[in-house]
Amino acid sequence: MAKDLSQTKWHGVPRQDVPWVPTVSRDACIGCELCFVTCGREVYEIELTQGKGRKAHVERPYNCMVGCSTCAMVCPTEAISFPLRDIVWKVEREHKIFKIVHAEAEEKRTRAGTIAARQQAEQHLGSTQTRLRVRIAGVFGEKQFLTKLQELVKDRPFDIENLQLHVPTLKGLMENTPAYMDFEVTSTIQEDVQPLLDALKVLVADNGLVWVEQR
Repeated sequence: MAKDLSQTKWHGVPRQDVPWVPTVSRDACIGCELCFVTCGREVYEIELTQGKGRKAHVERPYNCMVGCSTCAMVCPTEAISFPLRDIVWKVEREHKIFKIVHAEAEEKRTRAGTIAARQQAEQHLGSTQTRLRVRIAGVFGEKQFLTKLQELVKDRPFDIENLQLHVPTLKGLMENTPAYMDFEVTSTIQEDVQPLLDALKVLVADNGLVWVEQR
């Protein structure tokens, strides 16, 4: 169902107090329906007239956007007309709408700034890695790597989760048999884990281990 906007306001002025409405010449109208299709505010309806075919009819005149005359511009027979623009200027002067317009403009700028900030935050969040799974390999044996790993995250907003050490046998581990370790690097404050990864790669290299992958 089409909305009736006659009870709305135009910059604080009741819409019915602004006589900006279209008029259709039924003699000139050829029923092309351009106005009906072009108008996004559902001002027009199309009537079937006996013996004269289709005719455009202004069904909801106050739905018309004040100052808009697009329908008249596209009408091929110039069947649609509007009042002189002077009536709009007169309403602007009499109701002193510019104070309201300035307030609306400030609200629009604020809203645009809020939307832009939200989009920027969403973009940043979308490109931020807050959790990564890491695999390293090598000889762990007597390196006390876990203790060093604990020290690495101790005073940082990160943690190590789901740690698994894969070794052939316990004796093999103590005899320096190569093994691999899987764990997840996570942020405790939803920040990018890249700073910890950089420090972790240094720790891995310093202990003669191999950085296999991250995902």
